[in-house]
Amino acid sequence: MRSTPHPAPRHQGGPPAAPRTRRSLQVSPDGVSRLLRCGKGGRCRECGNRIEWYPRGTGPQRGPVRLHPHELPAGRVPAGCRWHVSSGAAYPARDGSSWCRLPHAAVCPARDAAPVPAELAGLRRSLAVNTRRLIDAGAFTPPSAAAQDPVPRVGVRACRPARPITRLLYAHYLAARPVDDIQCVAQTRRRQRCNNNLLSCGALPGTWTLLPAPAQSGQPALTAAVMAVYDLAGISYAEQLRWRAQRCLQHAAIPTAADLAVADWEPFDPLRHHEHVHARLPTPVRRPGPAGQAQTAVRP
Repeated sequence: MRSTPHPAPRHQGGPPAAPRTRRSLQVSPDGVSRLLRCGKGGRCRECGNRIEWYPRGTGPQRGPVRLHPHELPAGRVPAGCRWHVSSGAAYPARDGSSWCRLPHAAVCPARDAAPVPAELAGLRRSLAVNTRRLIDAGAFTPPSAAAQDPVPRVGVRACRPARPITRLLYAHYLAARPVDDIQCVAQTRRRQRCNNNLLSCGALPGTWTLLPAPAQSGQPALTAAVMAVYDLAGISYAEQLRWRAQRCLQHAAIPTAADLAVADWEPFDPLRHHEHVHARLPTPVRRPGPAGQAQTAVRP
């Protein structure tokens, strides 16, 4: 008995249809759970609008790219801002396609000083209106307002940097939010982001210390001789890996749990992040005195 081969697919009343090529997603080499590499949704910490994170496919720069979640006609986007996504990675668009993706930084309404092309001015205005709606509804707090009073208390103002510099695995990183507010990026069983912080559940904390400001090759040294750094070198290597992966103690023990967001660590650059350098330790808590003078107490 001879098997009959399956007939080739054909268009309705036309020639044979060409087989569709399937795109194979790659496994992220930096992912803890070895997920397929694809875009991870999130919100911009500066304006609150939705963004998508994609790893860079090629290029000398490292780190993920924040893209606008929707495609735009290539004619409306300048040539230097065109990106496309292939196999779960982002590449600069130079293929002549009529549609492309746009980096969110080009239209972020929180960056008032950045010039915006005339073709994208309308999109930036709509994002600014959405930011105002989120603020009015209480769903988003601008970083400037959060830095003024991150932990509101009666008569107490905590002295802590909004974006602290952290020494982790013998490298300096800039955190996206205060140390005790860094949230776990793992996904829960309800397909939501974990609400635990890295310092919750009895985790070993780091220590605030004054360290010399690093100077990179070819760059001048900073004016400040020392800077306040949240040092994690005193904890174990496994704990530092947990901090680098941005996972709480519960999800650090579950390597198969998926990541719902990208870790917020950003490599510290002395020139680009000079406004986040502080020469004073953020340990004191200032309390208003009876005669208008500030009293100092040590934070627990």
